[in-house]
Amino acid sequence: MMTIPKSPSGARILAAAAAVSIAALALTGCGGPGTSSTGSTGAAVTAGSGEGTINVWAVDGQAAENDALKKIISNFESSQSKIKVNLKLFPSDQYTKAVNSAAPGDLPDVLDFDGPTLASFVYNGKMAPLKGSVSDATLSNQTDSIKSQNTVDDAVYGVGMMNAGLALWGNKKLLDAAGVAYPTTPEKAWTADEFTGVLDKLATVVPGGKPLDLSEQYGFAGEWGTCCSAGPVIWSGGGTMLKDNKASGALDSDANVKSLTQFASWKKYTDPNADGLAFTSGRVALSWVGHWTYPTYKALGSDLVSIPLPNFGKGTKTASGTFAWGMGATTKNGAAAGKFLDFLMTDQSVSTYTDANGAPPATKTALAASTLYGPGKQLQLLGDQLSKACGTEDQISDTCVSVTRPVTAGYPVVTDQVGKAEAAIYAGKDAKAALSAAARAIDQNFADNDGYKK
Repeated sequence: MMTIPKSPSGARILAAAAAVSIAALALTGCGGPGTSSTGSTGAAVTAGSGEGTINVWAVDGQAAENDALKKIISNFESSQSKIKVNLKLFPSDQYTKAVNSAAPGDLPDVLDFDGPTLASFVYNGKMAPLKGSVSDATLSNQTDSIKSQNTVDDAVYGVGMMNAGLALWGNKKLLDAAGVAYPTTPEKAWTADEFTGVLDKLATVVPGGKPLDLSEQYGFAGEWGTCCSAGPVIWSGGGTMLKDNKASGALDSDANVKSLTQFASWKKYTDPNADGLAFTSGRVALSWVGHWTYPTYKALGSDLVSIPLPNFGKGTKTASGTFAWGMGATTKNGAAAGKFLDFLMTDQSVSTYTDANGAPPATKTALAASTLYGPGKQLQLLGDQLSKACGTEDQISDTCVSVTRPVTAGYPVVTDQVGKAEAAIYAGKDAKAALSAAARAIDQNFADNDGYKK
C-alpha cells in the first residue's frame, strides 16, 4: 500500500488504494496475530556472520528512484567486500499483497514498507525490531516524524531515507493579481474562514472562477483522502480518527463534523483537475498536494510559493510518513542486514535517493544540508513542518504540525472507511451520518479482531 506517494505519479496513489483494499480484506476477521513473530511471539533475528548475500525486497518505483537505489547498492558493495545485495523489485500494486501473503520465514532480510502498513506487519510477525542490528547513530539521526511512524509498542522497526509533506502550492502571479497576501510559516496559516475569503478573491482572477485544486483526481475514497485531505482537516480541527482504539465518539465527533463540512463547502471553488494540469496551466491559483509535484510545479519558477494548509482551529496540520526500510522477522543475516541499513541512512545515500525523487530527507543531518528543504531554501516550509512533529493522534497540540497516521494493525480498515466518508461528505451527504457509519464499520472490524491486540 502506498499512502503519501513514494513516486510523484498519481497512478502510484491509485495503485496504493487497491493495495489498501487488499490489506483490509486480509485483516478482516483474522482473529489474531500470526504464529511467528519477533518479541512476544518468540521468533527472533539471527545475527549470523555479518557476511554473505542478503535478500532485499522493494517497490518498483519511478525510474529515477530505481536507478538511485541501484546506485546506492553498488556503492555499498564497492565500500566493502563481504556483503552482496540481491534486490527484487515488485510492482507497486502487488507489493503489500506479496508481503501479506508470505510466511514470516519466507520474507527477505531487508524490506521496503509503507509506513501505515508497519503495525499490521508487526502484528502478523513479519518485522523485526532494529535495536541491536542497526547502529544507535543511525537510529538517533532519524527525524522525529519518521521515527514516530516507524515505532510500534515503543520498539523501532524501520528507518527512512525520505519523508513526505503537504502544502498549498501557490501561483504568486495570481495571488498578487487578487491582492492576496499569503502566510509563509505554519504559525501564520490562514484560518478556514479566512481561506474561504481568499478563495472568493481568487475566483475573480482565474479563467473559470474555480481557483482551488484539491487533487480530486487521486480520489478522496482512497488513501489520498485519509492521509492528505481528511486527516489534516480532522487533526487541525482538534479531532482524531480513533480514541482508545475506538472510532465511535472520535471519528464522528462534533469537531470532525464541523471541519469536514467546511472542507466540503469549498467544492464550489474547486477545479476537478481531471487532466492533472490545473495548476501548471494557470487554471487555479492554489493546489493542495504534496512534495512529489515539485518537479512539475517548479516550471512556474519564482511564481511558485508554498503555503501552509488552512487552520481549522487547532493549528495547521499535515500528515507525514512514507516508505521506509526494515528487517524480516526471521532473518538469519541480521548483522549484514543492519550494516546495509546503516549504509542506506548515510548522508550520501539519502541525498542520492531524495535528489532523485524530490522528497524531504528523513535524517536530521541530510535534512539540514538539503538544497531544497534546508534553511533559506525554496521548500523550507515543508521541512519546517516536518520538524514540528506531533507524533500520533493522541499527542497533537496546537503548535505541532506533522502528524503520524494511526499506528494500528487495523489501519487498512480505518483508511478505507475514513476515505469513503470524506468522499460521501464532499458529494453532499450529511457529515454526521457518513462519519458515524464509518465509525461503526471500523469498530466492528476491531471487535472481530480482538482490537488487534497480541
